[in-house]
Amino acid sequence: MTREVLQLLAGQPLLFGLVAALFGLVVGSFLNVVVPRLPVMLERQWRRQCAELTDTAPAAEAEPYSLVRPRSRCPHCGHAIRAHENIPILSYLWLRGKCSQCGQGISWRYPAVELLTGLLSFVVAWHFGFGLNAMAALLFTWTLVALAFVDLETQYLPDNLTLPLLWLGLLVNLDNGFVPLGQAVIGAIAGYLSLWLVFHGFRLITGKEGMGYGDFKLFAAFGAWLGWQQLPFIILAASLIGALTGLAMILWRGFDRRLPIPFGPFLCAAGWVSLLWGPQITQAYLRFARLG
Repeated sequence: MTREVLQLLAGQPLLFGLVAALFGLVVGSFLNVVVPRLPVMLERQWRRQCAELTDTAPAAEAEPYSLVRPRSRCPHCGHAIRAHENIPILSYLWLRGKCSQCGQGISWRYPAVELLTGLLSFVVAWHFGFGLNAMAALLFTWTLVALAFVDLETQYLPDNLTLPLLWLGLLVNLDNGFVPLGQAVIGAIAGYLSLWLVFHGFRLITGKEGMGYGDFKLFAAFGAWLGWQQLPFIILAASLIGALTGLAMILWRGFDRRLPIPFGPFLCAAGWVSLLWGPQITQAYLRFARLG
């Protein structure tokens, strides 16, 4: 990328936002591969490890399975997706939400992930402006989108995403990227231990597990990125969003209240909001509380 292009992006926030949005659409298309495949890849890895530990022959796998192989296919008829059928948003609209081969409907998740990633990328680029913080915030955003949809589908937050996010947050803050490094380190520790204590306290009282260890690691990652001061806002906002969503699902969709609702997507939403506006929201609340 030439110096002239960099200067143009730095001087034109709207242009930078549009470039980030277009790139976000492409990233969203890739995340549509990550979301369904990563859990399957991890499950196969766990089975191989179990076979090694028990000294048994691992189950035969039909074909290599990774983020790049095999090619994306229609889950109904096995039709291999062509390049022109994989253009973010446009292909879904052109195909009218149906497979070109068998006519079965394409899941809403595909355009939703692409559109959401593109929109969030635009907001991040517009908010931070061209620079290293914007690039870091985009990586943060894309990882949260992947985590939210993986958790929605599997109720699992994989270490392959949460732990790199945590270490990247500490790396970004080595030179006070978003917060001083000391606040980031304390945030990572406090984020993990706080939910760990809540988890074990809830289990001692009720005999049930209210959340998974992936939530601890994700919360620790937020502490590493945003510092310990933002953790109360994130957990309160995530709990409020989760409670309102659960109530709406019970009242309007007849959702069985006994079924667990993944907490990861609400944490991801609250963490993303905190990245952009957390300090301003906290300060506004404190001013309001003093006035009250």
